[in-house]
Amino acid sequence: MNSAAELIPAKWTRARWLVWIAIILVAHVALIFAFASRKKIVPRAVTAQPQLFLAENSSDLIVLDNPTLFVLPHADDFASAIWRKTPSRTPPTFRWTEPPRWLPLVADDLGSVFLHFMQTNQLDSFQLDFKIQPRLNKPVLPALPQTENSTLQITGDLAKRQILNPPDLPSLAYNDLIAPAKVQALVDASGNVVSAILLPSANSWETAARADIGDTNALAITRALRFVPSPRPTVGELIFNWHIVPLPATNAPANSP
Repeated sequence: MNSAAELIPAKWTRARWLVWIAIILVAHVALIFAFASRKKIVPRAVTAQPQLFLAENSSDLIVLDNPTLFVLPHADDFASAIWRKTPSRTPPTFRWTEPPRWLPLVADDLGSVFLHFMQTNQLDSFQLDFKIQPRLNKPVLPALPQTENSTLQITGDLAKRQILNPPDLPSLAYNDLIAPAKVQALVDASGNVVSAILLPSANSWETAARADIGDTNALAITRALRFVPSPRPTVGELIFNWHIVPLPATNAPANSP
């Protein structure tokens, strides 16, 4: 049993394999350094090298490659000898060769043309006014329509809906004219006024003629209106033209004894 076991070779371990691989690698590098050539590398001289030369413009082969050779003028064509040379011109002479011939002057005809013009053209005489009267311009104020009763005018989409409770517009007690009051109203589908906004005046005259009594009455009457129902809300403008009644005199003059 012992003799058979001695005939079987033992396996190499991993450490033994690594040691032999390192020995072989070191020996290989040593052989490379020992037998390597140490001659200096000299670059080889170039014998056949391509060279580039620029051709001149006068070469006939380059001119034949020009597509405009027979279309545009060139410096070497048959007409170059003509258009490249400036023609010589002889300037004209301005010397007067004939002696001057003076026109005859007749003393009797002096002023005859002006005299004929004055006889045939009569100028209107006018008097200069150095104190011109100034022209005064008086501004014309637009007159309000004078009616016996106050009126209401509805514009916009709201004019298409009928009023269920027509208002009885009063006559306002005021000692001056009142500009029309304009109110923008929003009416819902049921016919109730949900919004009433007093619109500003259109010009300076209406602004000066505005009165609080007209605006407050216009807003109060607008909010109390009722319209026929509609599928959707409607917006319109209500214009109140007020009839004016003079205020009664409060302070009567005292009777003298």
